[in-house]
Amino acid sequence: MAKRLIPNLNRVLVEKILPPSKTNAGILLPEKTTRLNSGRVVAVGPGARDRDGNVIPVSVKDGDTVLLPEYGGTEVKLGDKEYHLFRDEDILGTLHD
Repeated sequence: MAKRLIPNLNRVLVEKILPPSKTNAGILLPEKTTRLNSGRVVAVGPGARDRDGNVIPVSVKDGDTVLLPEYGGTEVKLGDKEYHLFRDEDILGTLHD
């Protein structure tokens, strides 16, 4: 990535994970089954502020794998890669192995 994008407030920059388009046996999967709503967190903003001015930290960190809503987020292109900006509260959860 030529430029480093640091999200504002409680925003999270996510790179969506592209699933394989065919199985190990070589069977091609239809497009609908290859769509996953997960991604890898690339950058995190500092967090939102409450009424007293205290910073409320973001609940995810760089490198986390997260579950994303089907719709929403702002599409951002940096170089030849596509990223999405989500608010912290829009992220549905964190995926662990």
